Amino acid sequence: MVLANKSLASSHNTNFNILLVVFQAVVAVLLCSGAKAAGKIDYPEFQKPIAMQWLPVNLIFCGMLYTSMQALTHNNVPMVTVFKNIANIFIAAGDYVFFNKPSDGLTKLAFGVMLTGAIAASYKDMHITFVGIFWMFANCLFTAGYVLYMKFATQTVKLSKFGMVYYNNVLATAILLPVTLFNGEMSEFLSRVDLHTFPYFVENFFAGFVGFFLNFASLSCVAATGPTTYAIVGTVNKIPTSIIGSFVFDAEISPETWFFIAVSMTGGFIYSWAKIKQQQGK
Repeated sequence: MVLANKSLASSHNTNFNILLVVFQAVVAVLLCSGAKAAGKIDYPEFQKPIAMQWLPVNLIFCGMLYTSMQALTHNNVPMVTVFKNIANIFIAAGDYVFFNKPSDGLTKLAFGVMLTGAIAASYKDMHITFVGIFWMFANCLFTAGYVLYMKFATQTVKLSKFGMVYYNNVLATAILLPVTLFNGEMSEFLSRVDLHTFPYFVENFFAGFVGFFLNFASLSCVAATGPTTYAIVGTVNKIPTSIIGSFVFDAEISPETWFFIAVSMTGGFIYSWAKIKQQQGK
């Protein structure tokens, strides 16, 4: 998903942060509707009471998206990387408070290893400002809130996972499409004749196709495991993203990035070991 969006932005010289999310949400809705019409999946027709139950997930997601963009505006990438690991700690704390899932010693060690590695790999390039710290903490809170509330919603909203994907993307489109009208992204897209092409449509459809399965996988992961595991997976998946991205975009991986990859893998292995020990102890 990250690589698809990176390709769309770099290949066409665009900065459609919100509009790309809208395009991908529309594709996901079309895929859900098509699969339902073909009898492959099933979920109830759009109902306002169900939509209102799911609405907080989308509102928190929009807050996470906005604070993430502000954080990237007021911080450099190394600072954002460090705080993304702090968000994982917030999620683990929320998992304990709201779902009574305490983190054992090995899990805490995994978080510590990842956070320490991010700081060690980035400390030379980190630049701290009050405004930057504010937006990063806000993003940490929204990120944690999104993952934790998504877990709550998967437990309480009586929908299949595909139904959740459908409602999630319908509401995301309804909320974010007006934003693109006010922030100028839609008008810029309409004025860019070079983007009104079949190849650009195919690229966006592919990104939406990937996003559809990512949305389904995320909901399934949170429901089947928990917010803490979801957070760890989100950190570890940066490893293949960095390596594949270096080949796709012909970008050299710095020694600091290799160090961060090695530390993230170590943290992931420690967490996996912790979960295996928990299962053996049952």
